[in-house]
Amino acid sequence: QQLSLTDLLESTNIVPTLLQTVINDGVVLSIVACITQLYFWGVSETFECFLLAVMSYDRYVAICIPLRYTSIMSHRVCVTFILISWATGFGIAVLSVNPITMLQFCDRNTINHFFCDFFPLLGLICSDTSFVQIQAIIQSFPVVIRPFILIIVSYMCIAHAILKIVSNTGRQKAFSTCSSHLAVVSLFYGSIIAIYVVPPTGQSQTINKVLSLMFTLVIPMT
Repeated sequence: QQLSLTDLLESTNIVPTLLQTVINDGVVLSIVACITQLYFWGVSETFECFLLAVMSYDRYVAICIPLRYTSIMSHRVCVTFILISWATGFGIAVLSVNPITMLQFCDRNTINHFFCDFFPLLGLICSDTSFVQIQAIIQSFPVVIRPFILIIVSYMCIAHAILKIVSNTGRQKAFSTCSSHLAVVSLFYGSIIAIYVVPPTGQSQTINKVLSLMFTLVIPMT
């Protein structure tokens, strides 16, 4: 439910701008609307990073220690994880977007993208953006890298537990519970890391747009 909610938030935030851009060969947004779009995009992406990590931990508990699943992943624990993830998403988005609003924008006002993304928006700023970029890199570790490491560790434990299952039917059943989540994780984190964690130098804008389509359109539809 929470994954569907964040996908709905992301699609509602991005898709109208994308459709207007395709139909009208561009769309006009005020700077306030652009910053607002960037903020809610940051909220949804940050929340999804943490939620996918929580879901991988849930799969780990279900497969590796199934007898304790009910006590570990109780309703109270799930609600706590959800509230922490949403609160972190809103907080990190404020920390990321607020410094941009204090910078000076140039006369140029055209973004070569289908929504107000972070790096294309920085291209419109005349003042020094080094602090904002350093802050984004620092924030990527707790928001992107740490949850990604947790997912990798969880699936390493899951793979070890699946290999210890004797019957092929049991292995297939255990793997089927993780296949859809693993596919979403691969697409989501692959796109996010390629665009925002790996330095953008040398990447064409077309590749960035295609990768952005992956986590703004393809993943929410899966």
